[in-house]
Amino acid sequence: MAKCAVTGKGTAFGNNVSHSHHRSNRMFHANLQRVHVEINGTRKHIWVSARALRSGCVNRVCKGGEQQ
Repeated sequence: MAKCAVTGKGTAFGNNVSHSHHRSNRMFHANLQRVHVEINGTRKHIWVSARALRSGCVNRVCKGGEQQ
């Protein structure tokens, strides 16, 4: 799975624990979005976490070229 280009968040691992305390492996996936950004004048796709998008760490680029 991908990692966030800003925060470095990725997949975390843990356990499902049943009522009888039996443990089985599971994964916690980060909420990653594939966004268009402009880096050094070129448009690229990068994976960014939803938290990084909400905090304003990344400026998206629309299809017309303007930033959101």
